[in-house]
Amino acid sequence: MKTYKQQDLANMKNIERACFVNCLSGFKSANVIGTRDRRQQDNLAIISSVVHLGSNPPFLGFIMRPHSVTRHTLENIEESGVYTINQVSEKFFRQAHQTSARYSRDVSEFEACGLTPEFEDGFHAPYVAESALRIGMQLVEVIPIQHNDTALIVGEVRWVKVEEEAVKNDGYIDIESLGTMAISGLDGYHRTQRAARLSYAKPDEPVKELDSNESSKDL
Repeated sequence: MKTYKQQDLANMKNIERACFVNCLSGFKSANVIGTRDRRQQDNLAIISSVVHLGSNPPFLGFIMRPHSVTRHTLENIEESGVYTINQVSEKFFRQAHQTSARYSRDVSEFEACGLTPEFEDGFHAPYVAESALRIGMQLVEVIPIQHNDTALIVGEVRWVKVEEEAVKNDGYIDIESLGTMAISGLDGYHRTQRAARLSYAKPDEPVKELDSNESSKDL
């Protein structure tokens, strides 16, 4: 096993270092963020940094890259205050990846990449019709991370659209049944295979696998 020290990382070419470091966090969720500006121009961008921040209130966050160039997604979110998070599935992950290309502001990634914008009544931002799990978000705050000029975008869940059959009695969403993909590094896309659901962990009690009719609340 080889040890890569800080100087080794510094000596890598930019693209090599970006690929290497992006793999260190392991498998990540694949989502596309849907936004619309005040001129009714839609935008769509793939993000691999969406994280759970709390359940009550229901908060999700994601990281935006350094604002050294124009970031249509962040600008639209700050302007409108709303956006959508759309899980990427196997049936459209190639189109989702293409949204990372640097299109000009007057080009909709929905149209350029062959995806379909749809709207929840009264909600300004578009969601992706091809996605099996769509989430409407209200901006809470943008937290600058000064050391590398990135920002944590914090939002509150306003609505969720998902196939009812995927939601179990205890609230668990079987995202694998929706064909959801995972990302590794900058460009690795993966199908998933669940090993098990496990019981709620308690001191001095061994965990057990849950069958399809059990929930962690039952044990």
